[in-house]
Amino acid sequence: MLRERLAEAIARADDVERMLADPEFARDPKRFAELGREHHRLAAVVDAGRRLERVERELADARELAAADDPEMAAEARAEATRLEEELAALEQALKPLLIPRDPLDDRPAIVEVRAGTGGDEAALFAADLVRMYTRFIERRGWKVEPMGWSDGALGGVKEAVFKVLGDGAYGTLKWESGVHRVQRVPATEAQGRIHTSAATVAVLPEAEEIDLRIEDKDLRIDVFRSSGPGGQSVNTTDSAVRITHVPSGIVVSQQDQKSQLQNKLKAMEVLRARLLDRMLAERDAERARMRRTQVGTGDRSAKIRTYNFPQSRVTDHRIGLTLHDIGRVMDGDLMPLVDALALADVEERLSGD
Repeated sequence: MLRERLAEAIARADDVERMLADPEFARDPKRFAELGREHHRLAAVVDAGRRLERVERELADARELAAADDPEMAAEARAEATRLEEELAALEQALKPLLIPRDPLDDRPAIVEVRAGTGGDEAALFAADLVRMYTRFIERRGWKVEPMGWSDGALGGVKEAVFKVLGDGAYGTLKWESGVHRVQRVPATEAQGRIHTSAATVAVLPEAEEIDLRIEDKDLRIDVFRSSGPGGQSVNTTDSAVRITHVPSGIVVSQQDQKSQLQNKLKAMEVLRARLLDRMLAERDAERARMRRTQVGTGDRSAKIRTYNFPQSRVTDHRIGLTLHDIGRVMDGDLMPLVDALALADVEERLSGD
């Protein structure tokens, strides 16, 4: 299957190169840009394919020499064959994600929603920890965070935090975080030293563009009200907060963090579009439906995807059975071991499903 996909990708690369040289395609800037991005992705596949062929030829030669009558030459050839076999396996592993068509949504900004779940004040504290974890991860990658909504909990916790992540491949990297995150630890409020279990939910949505879906004004109910909580001069003194209800779907979005009613309405519409796009994709896209069934990349908010066990310094991702024994690094934003493992599991599952 890997070799078949590689041959198809190389043939497609040739087709794309011909189309890019055709003046007809140059007259359509959007199509030309799409072909340019595809050519860039396929160039990496072609390069990896050439290296794979070279290593396979060298491996065949080494195996032939390993059968030589000269014991010293045969021993050297066997050692070289072992090295080449390892290199071949590594190249095949690196090729797998390159051969899976990239979801065009992966390059979009992500809208991340973190909410405290079961567990009272401890759940809110854990939600705040998750927000810090994601913020540090985002900073490490050189991305930017744009706050969109915030609701404080007790003791410095967070009831709800909504923020946009701006960066190359933000949604494609963070989409694996959607689901229920569970924490097991002794809360700061626990006098007896007992371990409690609490949870927070994370939703990662691709930023929706207006061309993705049409929202009719008649389908919206917009209410305005006075903001609550800390804020600037206009907050708490005017009816600047906005609540938008999308009647057909029942999705409700409230926004009160901005200074004006118009700004809050624009932010609320942005979140509403993202939630509607996420729902539409989940319902219509067979690939996402299959991903949800396997719970890799699931958007099912009821699915427990990960447990953070502080007493044992253990983080376990239940979708792929991966356990890391360094919770401090994970909570400090070192999420790439989890992200890479989940992405690879998705590639393996998609390849085996063909």
